[in-house]
Amino acid sequence: MITQSFKPVIVFLLIILSIVTLTSCGEDEDAIYIPKPKAYPRVAFPEKQYRHYDSLCPYSFDIPIYAKIVRDKHHGADLCWINVDYTPFNAQLHLSYKTVNHNLDTLLEECRDFVVKHQVKSTGIDETVIIRDSSRVFGLVYDISGNTASNLQFYITDSTHHFMRGALYFNTVPNIDSTKIIIDFLRKDVIQMLKTFEWKNNLKEDK
Repeated sequence: MITQSFKPVIVFLLIILSIVTLTSCGEDEDAIYIPKPKAYPRVAFPEKQYRHYDSLCPYSFDIPIYAKIVRDKHHGADLCWINVDYTPFNAQLHLSYKTVNHNLDTLLEECRDFVVKHQVKSTGIDETVIIRDSSRVFGLVYDISGNTASNLQFYITDSTHHFMRGALYFNTVPNIDSTKIIIDFLRKDVIQMLKTFEWKNNLKEDK
C-alpha cells in the first residue's frame, strides 16, 4: 500500500514521465530525414604531358599522351575531319577542317548556328578570343554552361585559306554535375592545342 505522504511524489513522477514520452513521440513525428546526395565516381586525372600531332592534312598541334587521333567515320566526313579520342573520360573532341574559298562568312555563320542550338538548355555562353598573329591563328572558344550536348566548342581560321571547328562531346547523357570537373580538365588540353596549332602551306604573301 502506498502511504499518503508518497502520493504527491508518485503523481509528480508520472507527470514528468508523460511529458518526456509525449515529447519523444513529437520529435519522431517531426523528424526530417535528408536523403544522402547522389555520389559520382572519383575521377583519377593523369599528369599533363603532350606530344605533337602531325599528318598529311594542313595542320598540326599538341595533344595529351592519354588521347589518340581517330578518323571521323560519319557519313559525309571529309578526309581531314578527325576526332581527338579521350578514352579514359569517354569523350571526343570532333575537329572539322574546311578550306576557305571566299566563304569565310558562311563558315563563321554555320559555327555560330551550332553554338546557338545549345542555348535552349544552356544557362550561359562565354566567349574567349584567340589571337596568334605569328601563326595566323584567330578564333573564338565557346564555354557553354548547363546540361547541353556539348559544353565546349571553338573555331579557328587564318581568314584566307584554312578553317577548323571543334566541339567536345561525351558518349553519355549530358549531366553537368558529373562532367564539369572533366570538362575543366580537358579544356586545358584544348587551350594547349590552340596555343600550338599551326597551319601548313600558308602563303607568305598573305601575311
